[in-house]
Amino acid sequence: MNDYRSGYEYYKRACENFGLEPINFHYYILNLSQEQLDAYNCRATENRGNYVLATS
Repeated sequence: MNDYRSGYEYYKRACENFGLEPINFHYYILNLSQEQLDAYNCRATENRGNYVLATS
């Protein structure tokens, strides 16, 4: 979940840079694409081993 949180923080900074209002964290997580979830799962298994894989 920390990776999701760091991704959300990056998203919020990008919104601020463009003068946009970011969506809240809950909606951010709900709107991740399957490609984004797959990338997270790949990174989690490569870097940390035994993580529960995220699914949409």
